[in-house]
Amino acid sequence: MIPCYNEQENIPVLLQRVEASLNPIGKPFEVIIVDDGSTDDTPRLLSEAKTRLSWLRVIRMTRNSGQSAGFEAGFEAARGQLIATIDADLQNDPEEVPRLVKMMEEHPEYDMITGWRKDRQDTPFRRWQSRQANKIRNWISQDNINDSACSLKVYRAYAIKGLKLFNGAHRFFPALVRMRGYHVHETPVKHSHRFAGTAKYGFRNRAFRAFIDLLGVRWMKMRYLRYEAQEK
Repeated sequence: MIPCYNEQENIPVLLQRVEASLNPIGKPFEVIIVDDGSTDDTPRLLSEAKTRLSWLRVIRMTRNSGQSAGFEAGFEAARGQLIATIDADLQNDPEEVPRLVKMMEEHPEYDMITGWRKDRQDTPFRRWQSRQANKIRNWISQDNINDSACSLKVYRAYAIKGLKLFNGAHRFFPALVRMRGYHVHETPVKHSHRFAGTAKYGFRNRAFRAFIDLLGVRWMKMRYLRYEAQEK
């Protein structure tokens, strides 16, 4: 499942690489691209691709609603037992998905595998910014994930479906899945330079909002209902 917004330069190569990566698995698959109200040529490219790719599903948000809304719409629509996610900018390598799927199959105790961009291909300032953000995130959320915001993840469907999200929730999926009592495993994954186009997020449009969201996650973890009950 891939959320995207104004990624016309990446769509053709993205679809080629995803297909080449998933075909060798030898199991039925679908690819859901959630178009978050793109205003460039992305909708046309996806519409044309649907006519020739039987495995492609496209969900188009009626207006730009943010990445978390895109994830929730995609999770709700997904029909598989395993749900893998990547970004549309090809900084997450689709070729990593089969490896993580195999890891999930070999470890039934894992409910979610989250990627760690240990060797990030970003500017020095962006790498520093991400390190500080993850330190603060773990301190406040009482978590120990190195790279919570990495979009390259694989879930068992039951671990993520039905989780009602909020704006900014996509940065905290490991904490939210653990909050539900599920097992999260983190593993290093390859990270590449953006293939084409421009980044949609920067320090100014996410730092303060992410901190407020983080306080919300801390509150949710403290107040989350945990109980068992049986009908007698």
